[in-house]
Amino acid sequence: MKKKNKTLVIIFSVLILAFFVVEIGTIAYRSYQQQQAQQKQSQAAQSSSQPKLNEKYSHSQLDRLQLPQLTSDFSKGESKVTIETTEGTITAKIFNKYAPLAAQNFLTHAKEGYYNNTEFFRVVKDFMIQGGDPENSGQGGQSIWASDAHRDKKIDPGTGFKNEIDPHLYFIRGAIGMANAGPGTNGSQFFIEQSSSDVREQISNKSSYPTKIYQAYKNGGTPSLDGNYTVFGQVVSGMDVVDKIASAAVKNNPNAENEKSLPEAPVKITKITIQNN
Repeated sequence: MKKKNKTLVIIFSVLILAFFVVEIGTIAYRSYQQQQAQQKQSQAAQSSSQPKLNEKYSHSQLDRLQLPQLTSDFSKGESKVTIETTEGTITAKIFNKYAPLAAQNFLTHAKEGYYNNTEFFRVVKDFMIQGGDPENSGQGGQSIWASDAHRDKKIDPGTGFKNEIDPHLYFIRGAIGMANAGPGTNGSQFFIEQSSSDVREQISNKSSYPTKIYQAYKNGGTPSLDGNYTVFGQVVSGMDVVDKIASAAVKNNPNAENEKSLPEAPVKITKITIQNN
């Protein structure tokens, strides 16, 4: 083959190769665009399908609701409990009326000694302290309906029981809530809100909150949890103990994506006593 012909063949081959490279790149880019569009559509659909906090209530209706977290008095439908720890005693009220499943679960576990000698295994200062896991790892614990004498698959099919979201209850400082891995996965773990900073700026829609709850967030809490987790109790005395537990030295927690929240010297719950129910 003459040199000129060889050159033409090479040029032609390069052009064909370049054409295929461009085509493959174009196809890949179009596929990427389609995937991005589908992902955005899916996210938008999920967002629109999620109910907004208190969307069924007007602001005036919310302002007329009873807000049991804002008083230390105990009313009908509330249980008084003392949580004795190795750092001191925390007194709280449990809202049987507004979160009946979470309240029954917590109170029954407490009566039966399920929480005795368990640790606050996850501690995040200016956020919360978490306990209620007999394995002290954040990976264990079951509801009362998951096994044994109280077993009820209609309430807990083995994956946990449902969330209870109520317009009377919020994650202000001192709130006691159920820890879970998503809706319908509540077991035995719970946490106590410890933040003491003014977080009102985190609330973009004031009208979705009772005015007094919005003002209560001046003293701390985590409003982003509202509507996603169950509030079932409120600390009425002993927040100094909660603050002390939250201030403990911590190290990386392998069970929480290496979050720095594993206490170096964990505080234990020695006993929970129900004073009235």
